[in-house]
Amino acid sequence: MPVLLEQACYNDHSLVNLEETMMEAMQLSIETVARAQERLLEALEQMTLEEANTMPNPLIKSVTWLIWHTARELDYQISDLKGQTPLWLSANWTGRFGLALPDDTQDWQHSPEEAAKVVVSDRQLLIDYLSEAVKLTQAYLQDVSLESLEEVIDDNWTPAVTRGARLVSVIDDAVMHSGQAVYTRRLVIAK
Repeated sequence: MPVLLEQACYNDHSLVNLEETMMEAMQLSIETVARAQERLLEALEQMTLEEANTMPNPLIKSVTWLIWHTARELDYQISDLKGQTPLWLSANWTGRFGLALPDDTQDWQHSPEEAAKVVVSDRQLLIDYLSEAVKLTQAYLQDVSLESLEEVIDDNWTPAVTRGARLVSVIDDAVMHSGQAVYTRRLVIAK
């Protein structure tokens, strides 16, 4: 049982308090994802598309890549938790983006050369995909059950990954990439 929930259970011995704590934790997670989205879009808004597509250093990904990757990660991870096909495929985002990368690209391991292939010519396309991925994530967080958080969903890791751990990882990654987008924007346009 997650520590926060365990403490609520021991402190109050009340299922009602445990459920309230769970709802509060999920609401905080929903708001955290929204803040990451705001930060990513704010960085994009302050740049031209050419600037947003610029990698200021081979090891520093572009703002475009950071937004695209964040949307894909939310999409793929949450879709997997829901047992559904990712929006990238089911809503034909792959066709709309038309990137010179395979659909199963492991973007979390992209080399500088692969990352440089994420060039977007339509700002709204990037905004819309991120928005859909965030909506998917927030809806999932709204409905996730307390019992399911401890379910092992990936035993290829040591320790095995639970649903709760995967959610923390995905949200943490979105926050991290939103901060990287601000840093990248500053490197590219000194603002």
